Amino acid sequence: MYDIRAAGILDFNSLLDFYAGFLPDDIAFVAAAVTLASVVVNVLVSMTAVYTWFERRALARFQVRMGPNRWGPFGILQPFADLIKLITKEDTTPETADRWVFNLAPIVLVVPGLMAISVIPFGQDTFLGRLNIGILFILGITSINTIAIFMAGWGSANKYAMLGSIRGVAMLVSYEVPMALSVTGVILISGSLAMFDIVTAQDLPFILVQPLSFLIFIAAASAEMSRTPFDQIEAESELGSGYNTEYSSMKFGVLFLAEFMAPLITAMIVTTLFLGGTRGIDPVPGQVWFVLKSFVVLFGLLWVRATWPRLRVDQIMSFAWKGLFGLALLNIFIVAAEIAVFQDEAGALSMRSLAIMSAINWVVTIVALVAMANILGQRKLERPEPVPSPLANMYTDGD
Repeated sequence: MYDIRAAGILDFNSLLDFYAGFLPDDIAFVAAAVTLASVVVNVLVSMTAVYTWFERRALARFQVRMGPNRWGPFGILQPFADLIKLITKEDTTPETADRWVFNLAPIVLVVPGLMAISVIPFGQDTFLGRLNIGILFILGITSINTIAIFMAGWGSANKYAMLGSIRGVAMLVSYEVPMALSVTGVILISGSLAMFDIVTAQDLPFILVQPLSFLIFIAAASAEMSRTPFDQIEAESELGSGYNTEYSSMKFGVLFLAEFMAPLITAMIVTTLFLGGTRGIDPVPGQVWFVLKSFVVLFGLLWVRATWPRLRVDQIMSFAWKGLFGLALLNIFIVAAEIAVFQDEAGALSMRSLAIMSAINWVVTIVALVAMANILGQRKLERPEPVPSPLANMYTDGD
């Protein structure tokens, strides 16, 4: 494992040693924590701004249209133009809105993402990455997004915003169940809830050992982010803009920040759980491997958003409870049986055992996906012949 301290990268212990030289212990601890948190938050917000530009450019290329290209070379200054536009817009609040709920909703939506990143191990000395309930912390803190979206719709006192928030609550609660169940297989093999221990246990990346768990987690995470094909919360053709219809200026900017920050955080979590985190090939530093893996996941999520059509509400809910929920339970039973068979007396799994499990799980994944497609698919659905309306004057004998 690459030692982050050897690269001279700022970490909590070095900050604590620095402040302890001239401050009391308690104040030094708080000062180090605030400094490190400020650095992480600003870096993540800056990365999100760059990602908004990258996603808009990439979507334009996928869909053969023009993307942002006026502000700076290749439109690179577009995030700054967006920020200036949002700051200068009028900050309005509906007269009938619940002001406290309306104003707090953007903050409640963006804070969980910033907190979730704190337990992701970026190196050996990432002390919060060793939190013994790290994965439970992430699942718990990100579920607050459901409350935030409902607060935004309820506080707006707008029927379209309320409908969007109701859809959001139903969808997010539904997809949290298969997401949590998909992670159970990872916990069973690694034998720990700490994110650092999960990375250490991946002598063979878990995407190879548990492909079904990976696919379930990616699908559920896409729904949690409300991105295509699961973007019914912000169905522009039906709800105007969904739960954020009444927001303007920097309140909308914060909601916008949370929406585009979610793929970055999801890519980091997927990299940690299924792609080995910072583990890679020497002498390339582990942080470089982490960034490269996260970018691959990020691009995959973007590819799906650019090419897949939006699902209906009933299809989204059916996919969660009839598809992913059953597959997640199947994955748990199979992984538990494999561990009971292949683990040694010390409770460990050898590389040979992991390879055998990978072969079995890939076969199970292919069979399960084909079965789900045949059960939930609509291959026999026939499209009715279009009937022209008499009002359209499309008949040959029309006047």
